[in-house]
Amino acid sequence: MAADDYCYVTTTGRRTGQPHRIEIWYAADGQHVYLLSGGGRRSDWVKNILNDPAVTVEIGDKTHRGDARVIVEDAEAKRARTLVYEKYAPRSGDELTAWRDSALPIAINVPGLAA
Repeated sequence: MAADDYCYVTTTGRRTGQPHRIEIWYAADGQHVYLLSGGGRRSDWVKNILNDPAVTVEIGDKTHRGDARVIVEDAEAKRARTLVYEKYAPRSGDELTAWRDSALPIAINVPGLAA
């Protein structure tokens, strides 16, 4: 998983009830998938998670069901930011420090995920 560039997260649209699939950077750690939302709580997919935390996550050729949440605990938020940043900063070519520090950290609990 460390070399994968993206995962795909599908939420349920809070207005339409239809699937909403995004491609996004991620870092997996144990049974958690960590994401950073540059748009914060304004992002549609984050609004969808706040309305209904049940999601699917596609990593490679596997699809997992999970429950997503905004991370509010400082230590876990720092861990999520660090893991995602350290995965992508060396190969991005962009300065990601401001994004790391300002993006909203999201955790998806995925039972049985082998990181």
